[in-house]
This record gives sequence, structure tokens and C-alpha cells, in this order.
Amino acid sequence: MEPLGVGLLSCGVMGTSLARALTHLEGARMVAVCDVREEAAAPLAEELDVPYFLDAADLLKREEVQGVMVASPPFLHREMVEAAAAAGKHIFCEKPMAPTVADCEAMIAAVERAGVKLMIGQVCRFHPVHSKVKELAVSGQLGQPTCMVVYRTGGGWGGKWRTHWRQSRAQSGGTLMEVNSHELDFMRWVCGEVKQVYAQGGNYVSPYQDYPDIVLLMMTFQSGAVGLLHSSQATCFGGYGGRLDLTEGSIEFPAVWGENAGVRYRHKEEKEATFLALRDLPGENPVQHELRVWIEAVLQDTEPPVTGWDGRAAVEIAEAAYRSVETGEPVVLR
Repeated sequence: MEPLGVGLLSCGVMGTSLARALTHLEGARMVAVCDVREEAAAPLAEELDVPYFLDAADLLKREEVQGVMVASPPFLHREMVEAAAAAGKHIFCEKPMAPTVADCEAMIAAVERAGVKLMIGQVCRFHPVHSKVKELAVSGQLGQPTCMVVYRTGGGWGGKWRTHWRQSRAQSGGTLMEVNSHELDFMRWVCGEVKQVYAQGGNYVSPYQDYPDIVLLMMTFQSGAVGLLHSSQATCFGGYGGRLDLTEGSIEFPAVWGENAGVRYRHKEEKEATFLALRDLPGENPVQHELRVWIEAVLQDTEPPVTGWDGRAAVEIAEAAYRSVETGEPVVLR
């Protein structure tokens, strides 16, 4: 089977990471890159030994481009996905899928009309810590999930991440989408569909952005389980971890990466907990892994493991949370 010819739309930080990861996979090959900024496209094209374009339409005309990776700012995802679908290209789209549910639904409709594959880059599903939590949660050995708490906190947009579009909710989706689409997808992946959202928060220390820099987001799942996400860009002590309580035991992930990263779990009848350090958890590079399964879905004509509907679900939860912060009321999801 011939490798999938892949083009890249947008050569920023994430796009460059995706392109480099794809070069390590046997089932695909980079054939072109595109960015409106020649200073971004030209060096990456030289590194990868492929042509570059400054207009996405020119890349999408190329017959050797059978699939594209969309890594532009979120507010451009819809138009790029619709154009790629119309050109008959399979699509890997970075998270968040789009800044609004309406955009997500338009993207889903476009790929369904075109009959092409769409996968959303919820890469945390392929991280060893997240994957182990999911494995334990669905194994049945610790019972059924009852309460999940996740925190992901930091000090705001700095360095290469502080761009003008990230300061706008309309363009980025705000922190709950641009960052926490990962955590919202993770919690839904583990606990199931969300039926109600209630959130409180505000903008405390980030006047340059037009959305909350702290949100405490409570979710009620259709299963009856409850969840809490602590999202913050307003702390001097950043961190990423959480815990999951189940009817027969508990799982703790004190850190997703770094020195203390790993998963601790214990059945209620056991006296000692088992701890699995990140370094001892199996798994390939998460970015390579997500691209590999997208490529396999295209080549084998199967459903990608993270669909457009999964991407939409994370955006819907975030939209509901913003609305709850604004109104002070819980929001029931459709």
C-alpha cells in the first residue's frame, strides 16, 4: 500500500511539531507545506525537502496531497476544513476543533458530504498517563466512576504562545478550548457524556484577554458521576493532575509529566496502592501515535478514534461553561 501523501496547512509551533512527527511514520510522507507567512513556510519546507505554498488553495490542488493536517489558529479551522473536504482530502485537524459549536457542525457536514475522514487532535488520549487512567476506569476492577477532578493551571500566555489571536475568545476559544479541550475530552472519554454544566470564574489578572483566566467547571455526567475542572492562567504554581474515585477504588495522577508523573491506584479492599511511574508506562510519542491512527483510518477506511463529534462535544462543554460563568446559572446540554 502506497504511503499517504500529506500536506500541512499552517507552519506554526503545532504545525511544525505535526510535520516532524509524521516523518517518523511509515504509512505517510510529507509532500507539501503552506503558510501565509513565507518566513514560516520556507524554512520548514527546506527542512522537510518539500515545496511550500503561501495559499492553501494551491496546496489543495496538488494530486499528491491526499490528506492534510490543519494547524492554523482555531478561528480558521472551519474554512480550511471545508476547503480541504471540498478538494477530496482527508483531514487531521488540531484542537480545539473550532471556537463555536456552529462551526464544528459545519465542518462535520462538510466532511460527510465529501466522504472524507476527519480526526481531531485530542492528543491526550494517546498520552501514557491519560491512557492508563482510562484503561483502569473501564476495566471494571475498581468499579464505576463516581467523581473525577482535574486541574491544569499556569501563569498565562508567555513566550512563543503569546500571540494576538490567543487573547481573543472569538479567535482561540479562550483557555477552555485552546488549552482545556484536552481535559474536557479526557473527562468525557473516561466518564461518558455530559448532561449539565455549572461554572464560576472571571478575568482576574489578564486584562489583555477578553475571557476568564480562572474557571471552576462542574460537570454532571449522564452516568450520574460528577466532575470538576480547575482551569487557571492566574497562578504562580502551575500544575497538571487529578484523581478519579470509583465505586470500588480510586485512581490518582499527581502529575501528567515531570518528576512525579504517573498513576497511583488502589482497590478499597487493598491496604497498599500501586504506583506506575510515567517512565514505566508503555506508549509511543503521543503526537506520532495520534497521526499514526489517523493514517491507519484513512488507509484502512475505518472510523478515526477521535471524530468530529468528539471535537464538537468538547467545544459544546466549553461554550456552556462560558455561558454559565456569564449568567450564574447551570446549563443543560442538548
